[in-house]
Amino acid sequence: MSDNLKTAMAISATGMRTQGFRLKIVAQNIANVSSTADRTGGDPYRRKIVTFENVLNRELNAKTVRIQKVHEDPSDFRLKYDPNHPAADEQGMVQLPNVSTLVETMDMREAQRSYEANLSMIEASKNLVSRTIGLLR
Repeated sequence: MSDNLKTAMAISATGMRTQGFRLKIVAQNIANVSSTADRTGGDPYRRKIVTFENVLNRELNAKTVRIQKVHEDPSDFRLKYDPNHPAADEQGMVQLPNVSTLVETMDMREAQRSYEANLSMIEASKNLVSRTIGLLR
């Protein structure tokens, strides 16, 4: 297999790996959309965001992508009136996570499509290698 095909497949593989990790974080956010604090004054689950960065892979002599960090979204929590909840404040308000299922669904679709695009690239590279081998027979 040529070095260019190996490089293309390796780049796509790192893209798949990072988008797979991003999908895990999105799933975690969605799973905690209704999580609240278990006590008054406690904070509920805070949405997590994945940040990527390009890095030079010296072995491949190509730029690949990796997870730079996972950090918490600093946006405000949602509020809901529920005076009987254990985490309710004096006004009966309960803080809910700053997770929007609409935003998470969009992030999930974007990550899924990126994952699929990288997978298609790997499949195209494999087909190219197979055809080349077939021609050489």
